[in-house]
Amino acid sequence: MNASRPAVTLASPWRWLRLGWADLVRNPVPGLVHGLLVTAFGGLLLLLARDRFWLLAGAFSGFLIVAPILATGLYAVSRALQDGRRMDMAEVLGLWRSGEGRLVRFGLLLGLAGTGWVLTSAGLITLASPTPIERPLDFLRFVVLAPEPGLFELWLLQGALLATPVYASTVVALPMLVDRPVQVHQAVMASWRAVAAHPAPMVLWALLIAILVGLGMVMALVGLVLVIPWIAHASWHAYRDLAAA
Repeated sequence: MNASRPAVTLASPWRWLRLGWADLVRNPVPGLVHGLLVTAFGGLLLLLARDRFWLLAGAFSGFLIVAPILATGLYAVSRALQDGRRMDMAEVLGLWRSGEGRLVRFGLLLGLAGTGWVLTSAGLITLASPTPIERPLDFLRFVVLAPEPGLFELWLLQGALLATPVYASTVVALPMLVDRPVQVHQAVMASWRAVAAHPAPMVLWALLIAILVGLGMVMALVGLVLVIPWIAHASWHAYRDLAAA
């Protein structure tokens, strides 16, 4: 392990959040712009698909899976702060205009993963629910609040099983692709090795991300304006510790 970086323990995710918040405060404009854009996009999806459950589920699954790709510019902001300088939005936009092929390919793979989740989820609910699920209210009444337990719990378990490989593939890979000239498969393998080497801290990190995103969403999505850049900056510090371990 690199002696210049702290050991990765159960305390590390809290440290990453603290450092990520400090980055957001030190250079807030890029983060808030990212947060506003992602939140506005989520709000548009909600407006367009609010009465069609599977369209809404598909849209938000894709949104949550691809959102880390949209926030990759903030990894560069944290890297610059680490080097003692601030990046402005023009530099961040320059990163996006470069059309980095590795990030584009990775984003497409994540989009396919989101599509797979929606299809398998739709198959489970369609086969197991005695009542057709067409609207979000149907899902709440006949799945979440169903008097017979089992289907909602099975749906959650299926979601966790499908989300785990996506999380393990991205948690280190995305900031690594911004930081180093490595191939996508090399970054993904490094991410899996980091998760396998530190299972407890990485489970805690996943739970903290899910809780923060959930809180941001229940606040009429407005909370995502801060949550998205906060998590992105914190993810850079997670990568730094995990890549050095």
